[in-house]
Formats: sequence, C-alpha cells, structure tokens
Amino acid sequence: MTGSAAGRRVVAILGAGGALGAAITARLAAEPDTDLVLSDLSEASLAATVAGIGAGDGSGAGDSAVETVLADVSRFEQVEEVVARAVKRFGRLDVVISNAGVLSPNGRIHNLSTDDWERAFSVNVMGAVNAVKAAVAVMRPQGGGSIVLTASVSGMTAWSHAAPYCVTKAGVIQLAKVAAVEYARDDIRVNCVCPGTFRSAIHDDLPEGALDPVAARHPLGLGQATDVAGAYAYLASDAARWTTGSALVVDGGYSAP
Repeated sequence: MTGSAAGRRVVAILGAGGALGAAITARLAAEPDTDLVLSDLSEASLAATVAGIGAGDGSGAGDSAVETVLADVSRFEQVEEVVARAVKRFGRLDVVISNAGVLSPNGRIHNLSTDDWERAFSVNVMGAVNAVKAAVAVMRPQGGGSIVLTASVSGMTAWSHAAPYCVTKAGVIQLAKVAAVEYARDDIRVNCVCPGTFRSAIHDDLPEGALDPVAARHPLGLGQATDVAGAYAYLASDAARWTTGSALVVDGGYSAP
C-alpha cells in the first residue's frame, strides 16, 4: 500500500459530501491504516459524511483519523489549503480524490447562458485542475502518489440537454490522460472514474417514474453510489500501480450498446 514508512496512508477527498463522496469515504475509511482529509463546500454534508463513518483516532487497523476542511474547489488557494492541512496533520499525502462537481441546467445549447457554462467549467474542470496542481506540489518531492478524478460516462457519450456537463466531464477525462503522461516519471499516477447514473439525493424530488427512461438505458439498471466506490479504492491502491491515464467506466452497461 502506498503510504508512509510507518505504514499509514493519507487520502484527501475533495467533494466528500453527497452520496458518492460519502460512499468513497466509507469505503476508504474501512481499509486498514488509512487516514483521511475530507473537504466539501457544504458544512452539513461534510458533517453527515464524517458521522457516517464513525471516525476514530487512527490508532488501529481500519480506524481512520479524520481532518475536515471546508473548500470551494474552483478556488485554487482553498484546494491548496486542503493539501496543506493533510501535510500538517499527517506529514504526507498519498492519494487525492477530486470528486466535487455540479450538474448543468436542463436545456438545449441555444437556451443555456454563459453563466451556465462558466459555472460548469469552474467547478468540474478547474476543480480537477486545481486538485492536480495542489497534489503534485506535494507528491513530486515525496516520491509519488495517486490522483483520482471524477469524470462521467457522459464525457464519453452524448446526453441531450446537458451540454455543459458532458463537455466538462470529457475535459476531465482528457486532463487525467495528459496529467498521467506528464507526471509518470515522478511516480504519480492520474486516473479518472466514469460513473453512470446512480440514485442519490438529487433525485428525491423527481416524480414517480421519472428515472425509468434513464434506468432503461442501463442494462443492469440504476446503481447506488456504493457500486461506484470500489473503483476509487482500486485506483487509489497499490493494486493499480501499473494503471495510469485510464478512464474506468462503472455504468451498469450504459455505454456498452
């Protein structure tokens, strides 16, 4: 396992609130010798994630010590602070998971505003860029690490009425590939996960049956956030030591046809 000489691994998760962020956090917190730095824009979401894992003091296997930081990923200095907090608390940073993102408004391209596009780019693309920049500043001198970005199967396909989301997620996929090539000699691996649609709180207010057409396009049906979390655990681990520049698709078969 990538980590310190003492055997513990330090993981920072940006966008740790929400269904996927909480699922990733829980999955990694359950692994031995893993300490966490969790950040989100929402204090309430972050608190719910921390409560969900029953954070400890890091004194035993599978018992993670946890540091929390509020951060807006579109602001580099705030992402940099998350990384700095990890180094200050734990002395190093082995894994950065960039999971913060926003959906775009439902509309055809000619009906979307410049603000709609700029918000999607500032969070989805620049948030990932900021994570890479902040992570490599620490990982290069320490001798390597793993960076995992959250893209989407929408970055590989075409979702009508969601152009900013699709375009920005395609950008995240390409960012992972370019960063993987640029930092391979520094022993820094950069990959991304491309989830399909899974049930989360953003669907709670939808009318009954609203997701049926979406589910029909997923041969295995709609998943849960926990179905995706394992991909992050793999890419963060030494089991993926020869994996970089990949876009790992976890979509219930959505992109197969």
